[in-house]
Amino acid sequence: MAIVTGAGSGQGGAGGIGRGIALRLAEDGAHVLVADIDDGVEATAVLVRGQGVQSEVFTGDLASEGVVDSLMAEAMRRWGRIDILVNNAGGGGIRPFLDHDAKSLTQTIARNLWTTIWCCHKALPHMLKANYGRIINMGADSVRNGLDNHAAYNAAKGGVHALTTGLAREFARQDITVNTVAPTTVETPWVKKMIRGGMDKGEYVSDPDGKIDKYFRMIPKGRGAEVSEVASLISYLGTQEAGFITGQVISINGGSTML
Repeated sequence: MAIVTGAGSGQGGAGGIGRGIALRLAEDGAHVLVADIDDGVEATAVLVRGQGVQSEVFTGDLASEGVVDSLMAEAMRRWGRIDILVNNAGGGGIRPFLDHDAKSLTQTIARNLWTTIWCCHKALPHMLKANYGRIINMGADSVRNGLDNHAAYNAAKGGVHALTTGLAREFARQDITVNTVAPTTVETPWVKKMIRGGMDKGEYVSDPDGKIDKYFRMIPKGRGAEVSEVASLISYLGTQEAGFITGQVISINGGSTML
């Protein structure tokens, strides 16, 4: 079975990366517990069940230790094991560094780093008992390319990258792999709504400061990643045959950073 966090409606309410990941794992035959901070996650569970597998819903703030305890208890109550953990919960906090205040900095670190720390901390004991597990964290290519207005966000995602390597080494002998997928801008339904006339024309709406345009122009492929492309990589890392890949931060970025 798999746990996918951040699997709710996504920005704009149309479904995002987490929903795409949950659906791909369901297509692979995994039962999926979908978790998010709001009740938009129920719609994801309905779609997952449509793939012929079981799905449960969990809502709560995963930056809180007690909430994550309850999440893992629900997974164990329902299925008795946790095979795959996808730490996709996060987002937000994209602004010039000096525009942040104590509240926004705390929220950015909590949503992107503490959610991952607590989910790993609470899932690992169950994986250790099974002598098996696949943890896939969601990082960010912006950690490597220093994208504008991402300093605080990168501080959190950089922590996720570092957590990955430390856990991978610590638990490698127990057939528990820990990897991070680091995408560039992803063409979620919300992002696609901001694009007018297609990527080839380079015209954008709701982008008065040219931010979206700048992000896409950094990518040699000339477009953002598709949700399905991110989900496909996570699907592979969640398999038994990916057991010799651990401690890696794997970019899926159309060439925006290389090597």
